[in-house]
Amino acid sequence: MRGFRYCLSVFFLSLLLPFIGPQAQAQQTVVFGNATAELTGPWKFHTGDSPQANGRRGDAPAWAQPGFDDSAWGTMDLTPPPGSYDPSIGSSGFVPGWTARGYKDYSGYAWYRLRVNIQDGQNALALKMPDNFDDAYQVYVNGHLAGEFGRFTAHGVVGYLAQPRTFPLPTHLRNGPVVLAIRMFMQPFTALVDPDVGGLHGPPVLGRASAIAGLLHLDWDAIDRSLYGDFLEMAILLLAFAVAFGLFWLDRREPAYLWLGLTCTVLLMIVTLVAVSNYTTWIDENLVFAVQDAVLIPASIGLWVLFWAYWFRLDGMARVRRMVWSLVALLGLGMAMLRAPLYGTLVPMHAIVWLSPLTLGLKLLLGVLLVWVTVRGIRKDKAEGWLALPPVVLVILSLYQEELLVVHVPAQFFPFGIAVTFTRIAPVLSLIIITVLLLRRFLHGQREREQWKLEIEQAKQIQQMLVPSAEALPVVPGLTLESEYRPAQSVGGDFFQIVQHPTDGSVLIVLGDVTGHGLEAAMLVSLLVGAVRSTAETGFDPLHMLQSLNRRLLGRKGAQATCLALRVAADGAVTLANAGHLPPYLNGKEIAMEGAVPLGLIAAAEFSVMEFQLQPGDRMTLLTDGVVEAQNEKKEMFGFERAQQVGNQPAALIADAAQKFGQEDDITVVSVVRGA
Repeated sequence: MRGFRYCLSVFFLSLLLPFIGPQAQAQQTVVFGNATAELTGPWKFHTGDSPQANGRRGDAPAWAQPGFDDSAWGTMDLTPPPGSYDPSIGSSGFVPGWTARGYKDYSGYAWYRLRVNIQDGQNALALKMPDNFDDAYQVYVNGHLAGEFGRFTAHGVVGYLAQPRTFPLPTHLRNGPVVLAIRMFMQPFTALVDPDVGGLHGPPVLGRASAIAGLLHLDWDAIDRSLYGDFLEMAILLLAFAVAFGLFWLDRREPAYLWLGLTCTVLLMIVTLVAVSNYTTWIDENLVFAVQDAVLIPASIGLWVLFWAYWFRLDGMARVRRMVWSLVALLGLGMAMLRAPLYGTLVPMHAIVWLSPLTLGLKLLLGVLLVWVTVRGIRKDKAEGWLALPPVVLVILSLYQEELLVVHVPAQFFPFGIAVTFTRIAPVLSLIIITVLLLRRFLHGQREREQWKLEIEQAKQIQQMLVPSAEALPVVPGLTLESEYRPAQSVGGDFFQIVQHPTDGSVLIVLGDVTGHGLEAAMLVSLLVGAVRSTAETGFDPLHMLQSLNRRLLGRKGAQATCLALRVAADGAVTLANAGHLPPYLNGKEIAMEGAVPLGLIAAAEFSVMEFQLQPGDRMTLLTDGVVEAQNEKKEMFGFERAQQVGNQPAALIADAAQKFGQEDDITVVSVVRGA
């Protein structure tokens, strides 16, 4: 398929003269000194295949025989037109293929024949084939197979992306006439990939083996130079891949990092596939183009659209994803039908009349979708939107690079011998601009995080003032009060208040756990603590307290809390009201009481109330679910059984046991002991 022609002609000792023999065979006389000679012909040319061409190994096809009469064949001059250059790597000299020279739309087998009169006599000779050809060939010298590129079998031809190849001539062929016959094969879909395809795109070179080896080395150097851009792109993609997934690992809340990493992954697969196919024959060209054009390229376009959509944080992403993947699937199916092994076999060649416009339309729709995403991004964030516009334009141009090449519009350039195409510029420039955007967003995020840390620290200080410490607990005659408060984060969602009655010696204890974590939960805690304090000024009734807190939470979206409120009189009488919280423990045993709904759910909620008596020496323990939900490394929960086992211990020991087991949530423990 795509090949390379970079030939050096040193010390031409003979002009290339046509020779008209008795059978009007194409002939060229070559006299060697230290030279090589380009076999420009004109060559005899014929489409189709020779009889017995797929016979047993060693059976020479009729069209390869020296004595075959090719006088009725057409001719094909392989002299590169002045100023022509290879559209793949930019080197000078390119011969249009047979589709541009009278055999339009033809694919399949074709033969070239040339009679060469060699005059050397002493040195080993070799033949270097042109680097650009479509798609596979066999070389016959005087009817004997000298070598091939690709695999010719009775079941078909397996081709590879074109690479430089040389073939030694038999040692006895150093003087006299030699007939070269080249059997070519081109896949039906090749005309859809590159312009001016078909057969050889440059003249073979005949010369001394040492000189031919030098030319081969130059050809590989040309390939290296043409792929420098791929290696640079590969390095940039690897770096972007690591950065994208690293950022996503640090911040899972930003899906744009994930989609950028996936985009880099697919682009890296494309570049790697191209590099491997240019240096090896591990993958046949049918599979290369099928995977690249029908899978990887459509997927990369869809991933670009989704990345920018997530980057701009657009609404309705579920609808955008459905649109993108539907178009990608249809485009992939259409491209698969235009590539081997489907095209020309299961899909008839005349289907291109509707398949080509279909795939072009699908590409256009994906391009329109990408523009739509960018326009919405500009409206949402003008600075980032306008920065995203240049890479988006290049991505859109890269969508149509293949169509531009087919209609002979330049879509690639060769500064310093390095191939630069829209498909290479688009990801590299996009990643550079995305790096600027990432830096901009990172700095903005740093400022937000610093502000967030300040707010968290302020909330922590406020919460420390609202939640009483063990040293600040009131001294109540006849009762010993203990408390432990250990938030899982800087600020917590647990709260408790202990308020002593100014005259009758009773104490009001309120303990609860709000939904959620972090700053939002801390703000809700502040609201409830303030409500507890204000409500306690009007009365110590636990039921009244829960009803008041319930009213404070109603109408606040997602504001819910479980809560216990109890009044302990000076004589040990206890009135307990519960709003969906864990029952307390009395002397290590769970107090049986009715359940109830949490605060903030129902306006007319009914909360369970019970009364009992604390005897001298009794210990009552209240705790939040952070104790029972603690988990160890084996994902085992602390659970109710362990909580009951330690339920009669001091508050500090209970909190220590749960925290050492594996704290997952805020831990709060309050205990009341009646004196003997």
